[in-house]
Amino acid sequence: MNLKFTKMHGLGNDFVVFDAIHQRVDLSAAQLRAIADRHFGIGCDQVLLVESPTLAGVDFRYRIFNADGGEVQQCGNGARCFARFVYDKGLTDKRELRVETASGIIEPRLTDDGLVTVNMGAPRFAPAQIPFLVEAEAIVHTIMVAGEPVEVSVVSMGNPHAVRVVCNLDDAPVQTLGAQIERHPQFPERVNVGFMQVEHRRDVRLRVFERGSGETLACGTGACAAVVAGVRRGLLDDTVTVHTRGGDLSIQWSGGLSDPVWLSGPAVTVFEGEITL
Repeated sequence: MNLKFTKMHGLGNDFVVFDAIHQRVDLSAAQLRAIADRHFGIGCDQVLLVESPTLAGVDFRYRIFNADGGEVQQCGNGARCFARFVYDKGLTDKRELRVETASGIIEPRLTDDGLVTVNMGAPRFAPAQIPFLVEAEAIVHTIMVAGEPVEVSVVSMGNPHAVRVVCNLDDAPVQTLGAQIERHPQFPERVNVGFMQVEHRRDVRLRVFERGSGETLACGTGACAAVVAGVRRGLLDDTVTVHTRGGDLSIQWSGGLSDPVWLSGPAVTVFEGEITL
């Protein structure tokens, strides 16, 4: 099986994108892992599939697979790359799209400054919607990790996130604590773990340990979740620049439970290719 692909990234969070409208793409978990492998494959954090929609009033369907081969519901950096891909490839001439995902409809748009802005929908806090095994919703939860209490704010941006506020991001145990929280038994579908340092009310630094991929250079939904957590905790204003290791994202959330989170940042094509599986 020969498949054409495009390698893209959003602030270093990188993707292999397949047009599954004009070619048949039916990948096993093992094939997805092989594609994502940085030594023996193309290399990426996630594989993205561009498909025809299954719902009325929607332009495309968008599917996301992590480097471990598992399908996930949402990816903010991937959403921006998706929008750039379908426009640059001539699959649409629209600059504002409605896109079907496993977690609902998102609305990316290409802006005149070359960035892509995405309406990521309203955040979700009900434990059952995340899912998170606790008795009641709270702005800050304490979970036990290796016998020690760890405070996190938990939110779904279409995928689950646990956000931890730290004083010094450079010293944060992202690899060790991130891996422990990712597979904590209170998160039955695992969780993305964000470590956020608040510099002031409109600027934060962020590192994210993504479930199924490990730490990435940037995480769009992680940036959204971090700002939502910071706004709810009274630490942040409604518009925040999130500084990741791969670059900057702009996040806006007005704070209402039904208000959408807006994500804005770049989406870049790296190269085109064809792989034989």
